[in-house]
Amino acid sequence: MPALPTLRQLGYLVELSERLNFRAAADRQFVTQSTLSAGIKELETQLGVQLVERDKHHVRLTTVGEDVAARARELLASATDLAEAARSAARPLCGPLRLGAIPTIAPYLLPGVLPALRRAYPELKLYLREDLTARLLERLRASRLDVALIALPFETGDLHVRELFKDDFAFVAREGDPAVRAKAVPLRKIDTKDMVLLEEGHCLRDHAIAACGPRRAAWGPRVEATSLTTLIQMVEGGLGVTLLPRITLDAGILKSTRLVARPFASAAPSRTLALVARRTSPRRRDADLLSEFLIAQHRLATRSGLSGRNPPRP
Repeated sequence: MPALPTLRQLGYLVELSERLNFRAAADRQFVTQSTLSAGIKELETQLGVQLVERDKHHVRLTTVGEDVAARARELLASATDLAEAARSAARPLCGPLRLGAIPTIAPYLLPGVLPALRRAYPELKLYLREDLTARLLERLRASRLDVALIALPFETGDLHVRELFKDDFAFVAREGDPAVRAKAVPLRKIDTKDMVLLEEGHCLRDHAIAACGPRRAAWGPRVEATSLTTLIQMVEGGLGVTLLPRITLDAGILKSTRLVARPFASAAPSRTLALVARRTSPRRRDADLLSEFLIAQHRLATRSGLSGRNPPRP
């Protein structure tokens, strides 16, 4: 059997493929630049191919180098899974767990459930990363996250998905808007041209567009926001109306504003919150346990008529 690359060598190559700078890659790997360069040279010698093109000003991977780096990411992810499986086999939801969550969920759902989660699983050390769905799933597949809290529908491919609960949308406008005088708003009466949305990349934007059914083909929003906070300010400033998920309203997003939220008259559009993990991940059991915990907390809050920010103690 020929000499095989080491995980350390593969890690050097993957880091370099992402940084395209030897000094930056070495810093991320906590080694000297010469150590990282020597490790990649050894890898090229073992494989018998050139992986990296270098000159005084540029660093780039060759075609075969890109292929090896992509395969190396998969091998490193599998090795990480193996190590995590051994560490977490004994006790559920203990030790470090890297959780990703999208910006339209994290600040509205997690503050209310994390205290109860800490009480239930005191040995769990949660590390949170907030990002857009596509980037979270990319990090999940690369084993840089253990689980991710997202909203469906969204294409998840071969990932393990546990649906948590539906999150209905409500119509939001200023107090004086004629549309909010009634107790419920007919979806068909919403003027999509007055809608304020999040910018491209936020799945909430896609969910809001989908909620308008056949009319989404003629969608032409005039205003786009970078965050829900900005979106609320734009609506309050008279730039339009919007749709907001129930968990954001329960968390008090409209507090101290002059905005009013109304349910829809029938068949309220919604998104579905879900927890996703790799099917081969050693934290699959933890992902399922966390899913059950979040579902139970939501049921308790719903029965008690409390907001998602202040659910009852388990």
